[in-house]
Amino acid sequence: MGFMSPDSAFMRGLSNVADAVWLNILMLVTSIPLVTIGAALAAGHDTARRAVIGEGHVTANYFKAFLANFPKATALWVVFGGAGAALSYAWVVLQITPLLIPKFGLTILWIIGFEWVWALQARFENSFGTVLANSFIFGVSHIGATLALVSFDTVFLGLLIASWFYMPQGLFLLVVLGCGTMLMLHVPILEKVFAKYVEDNRGASVPSIDAVTDPVAGGQ
Repeated sequence: MGFMSPDSAFMRGLSNVADAVWLNILMLVTSIPLVTIGAALAAGHDTARRAVIGEGHVTANYFKAFLANFPKATALWVVFGGAGAALSYAWVVLQITPLLIPKFGLTILWIIGFEWVWALQARFENSFGTVLANSFIFGVSHIGATLALVSFDTVFLGLLIASWFYMPQGLFLLVVLGCGTMLMLHVPILEKVFAKYVEDNRGASVPSIDAVTDPVAGGQ
């Protein structure tokens, strides 16, 4: 049946691209109120993981995850969105040399937490404080995975900026692919890290991770 077979690598890849584009559209639409961005990011992570393993339908999975994650993800977005806005203000307005080191340090810390917090919120059932703490614990303890996630996102942002200045005709394609594609690329990295904790919680309806447990040495 060749590459046109539904089970071929080509068709699976094409299906993943279609799922990523639709996921990106869902995330963009549900993020319009701005306060819902956290819920959209958490739902996007959950939906991307399920799409990669072929579980359920993208639309149904997304809105189910969006509603389930909305309360805590919104609170987490208040923290990360507010901190991100403050850091942006500091970089643009507060051009004070003694503040350079604190700004660099806090920005790196923000990036580390941001890369993990939405996936942790979507994958594990924990309190707000535990999710927040674990985002930094995982980010530092699994620094190789963190760097890989940041690299993917940096390349995508670089392509967006380059397209904006040098090839505007390609900007539409990048926007359409957007976050949905990036989250699909994140899935293998995140699941490789999470595999141990999911295995430790086998039998539980929803896995959890204790914030006081070192993710390198202990279980959930």
